[in-house]
Amino acid sequence: MSPTYVIGHVNPDTDSIASAIGYAWFLGESEGGEIIPARAGAINPQTTWVLNKLGIDPPTLLTDASPRFESVARRLDTAEPDSPLREAWAILTRTGGIVPIVNRENGIPFGLITGFSLFKYLSKYVGPHPRSQEMRIAELLDLPSREACDTKVPKFQASTRIRDVINRILREEHNEFIIVDEQGVYLGVARQRDVLNPPRIRIILVDHNEPGQSLGAVEEAELVEILDHHRLGNMSTHIPIRFSVDIVGSTSTLVAERIEDAGLSAPPHIAGVLLAGLLSDTLIFTSPTTTDRDHQAAERLARWSFIPSGPLAGETIETFGEQVINAGAVLATREPDEIVNTDLKMYEAGVYKFAIAQVEVTDLVQLSEMQADLLSALKSLREKNGLNFTMLMVTDVVENGSRLLIENAPPILDDLPYPRETDGTRMARGVVSRKKQLLPIILGLLEE
Repeated sequence: MSPTYVIGHVNPDTDSIASAIGYAWFLGESEGGEIIPARAGAINPQTTWVLNKLGIDPPTLLTDASPRFESVARRLDTAEPDSPLREAWAILTRTGGIVPIVNRENGIPFGLITGFSLFKYLSKYVGPHPRSQEMRIAELLDLPSREACDTKVPKFQASTRIRDVINRILREEHNEFIIVDEQGVYLGVARQRDVLNPPRIRIILVDHNEPGQSLGAVEEAELVEILDHHRLGNMSTHIPIRFSVDIVGSTSTLVAERIEDAGLSAPPHIAGVLLAGLLSDTLIFTSPTTTDRDHQAAERLARWSFIPSGPLAGETIETFGEQVINAGAVLATREPDEIVNTDLKMYEAGVYKFAIAQVEVTDLVQLSEMQADLLSALKSLREKNGLNFTMLMVTDVVENGSRLLIENAPPILDDLPYPRETDGTRMARGVVSRKKQLLPIILGLLEE
């Protein structure tokens, strides 16, 4: 069975990373197999602090689900160009008629010996002349392997996406290809039939279910399961899958419940990262998305993580939550482009395509100094992605409210129920949740 990757949305937040790590651990414990936590983008400062605090390595970066040549390469045994053909012959009988010829000193492939290249070799030395036909097989096998080698076999890097060169593959007369690394060193051989039907990457999506928020080429993956707490998107699958979308404040809560239901206890670092994801997404239970289940999951995760020998020894839910929030709540130390791209989600409604970014702060004092640069970053984001407008939601986690910066706002957004400030921003008092408070209002206006 190929590995299964558990992965959150692009521009991952702490809950996205935490739920991927926690759910991968849970599935490995409960179902077995190779389950790998992954991420679809760069880790933000808050999540970086959490992972460092808990001593957890960042999940594997997986930005594209499109199959690559490494997934179809077979590392066949090799012979050297100057080695006698009898050595290559011995390998050929075990590999089904293929022998990679590789230079020992640098690992660079010289070519392939195939059934066709071997026939051409025999034709060259035997031919129609009676005297040539008297040459013994032993003499032929003593000649260098390079003599029977096809040196024009196409080479592809293991990391190359198959779909990017599929037209070349179809035009090629060769049925085998040599796979190399970035330095051109031999890694294996791929057959055309395998290249044309590569295995799909197995993935489990957490903390999202919309294709626009997922890793690239998600339609080329084998989607195994979705675990989320957001609105339904329009993800399609080839076969029936497990699909769970529930009304809680974080996906980390759902993972914690799965762990409890299985009668398991997460180790301190896993429980700690799930607790961080929960507290981050619920803003330490102040977000309107918070439910009783989130409180219960937090108590359970705290019991597992705040042990004397663990990385969070001596902490409480409140003290740890404050540290998590503060780790990502400073504007001045971050570049405007980073701020608008870190926690970003794309949407479509009616004839509009737009994006809403969110950043959390402990006060709004720094916003006025950075407003012009942030609007410029929002403009670049809009133009780069072909959007109608972009928005940044600057959320004050202390006062429980947000200021909205909207770049290229369409007239229909004039009806937003948030008063316009003198600097052009809008004050959304009591609004801290993009998912539950802001997005439904915007969608309601755009879809009228």
